[in-house]
Formats: sequence, structure tokens, C-alpha cells
Amino acid sequence: MVKLNKIYTRTGDKGETSLVNGHRVSKHSIRPTAFGTVDEVNSIIGICRLQTAALSDQSFDEMLSRIQNDLFDLGADLATPFGEERPGEALRVTDNQVQRLEAEIDLMNASLEPLNSFVLPGGEAAAAYVHMARAMTRRAERDMTRLSTEEPVGDAAMQYINRLSDHLFVMARAINQQKGGDVLWKPAANA
Repeated sequence: MVKLNKIYTRTGDKGETSLVNGHRVSKHSIRPTAFGTVDEVNSIIGICRLQTAALSDQSFDEMLSRIQNDLFDLGADLATPFGEERPGEALRVTDNQVQRLEAEIDLMNASLEPLNSFVLPGGEAAAAYVHMARAMTRRAERDMTRLSTEEPVGDAAMQYINRLSDHLFVMARAINQQKGGDVLWKPAANA
């Protein structure tokens, strides 16, 4: 259980942060960059939820709520280097979390028309914010893949971040479907 009595500690004043195992690393090194970008994704999903909470279909907000919790798990996973965790104490993303995303993608996608064009981010406000979260998720994935070239990253963590961007794409489409459909790209429309 996390217990935060004091918010500022002054331990990061010289540009370092602590990993879960207690090791100090530069705040701009790849591991804090990766879990920091995951935190950014979690923050934009909080903004998405301001929009999805107002929708008549509350399933979108419920899915985003679960995703926010998963993203804290993912941050903890990334903040704990493999091989340096204490036995039984490392919080890792699991295959079950990935499978849940896949099941939700399949459920949302079942009612969508196949695409004949790329989708432009936009449409309903909730969908536009979800598209922003999708784009930020791709950045988190890039940071995680860069980390994985230097240090091990769990397979389930990598699968989760990849599925999450797909999930958010399908969710944005499902939200837009309720109000008129996707905003489609028209190649060379303004050439």
C-alpha cells in the first residue's frame, strides 16, 4: 500500500529520481522518460473522462477508468528494473490486462463499419480527446521500445501499450459512430 505523508522530499532537486528498487537515476534517462510518458497518457485519459462521463453510454468511461488503473501498474512496472526487484514485490502488467483490452476492442469494433480511408482525429469532443490520448500512447510506446533496447521490458507491458493505442482508436470511432461517424481523410483534397 502506498502512503504519502509528504509530497516534496527534496531528493530530486539535483535532477535525479529513485526507482522502485531504490537506485537513483537521472530524471532524463530513458527509464524515467518512459514511465513519465505513461503518466502523461494517464493524465490525458483523465481529461478524456471529463468528456466520456457526459455520454449516455457509460461503458466508455468505465473502460477508461480501468485503463487509468492499469497505467499506474504500467508505470510501476517500468520503474522496477528486471532482476533487481525484491521477490514478490514487483508490480508487473499481466497477460490478463492485455486480454481485457483485446476483448474490449473486439466488442467496440463489432458494431463499426469497416474503414475505406484513414480517420482524422476529431468529431465529437470526447472522440477528439481520445484520439489525443492515442497519439500520446504511441509516444509512450516509442519510449518503451527505446528502453527495451537498453534494458529488459516485460512482454505484457509492451503488448499492453501497443493494444492500448488500438483500443483508443476503436473507442474514438465508437464514440463518433453515436453522433454521425468518423471524420475521414480525403487524400489530396486541398492540393
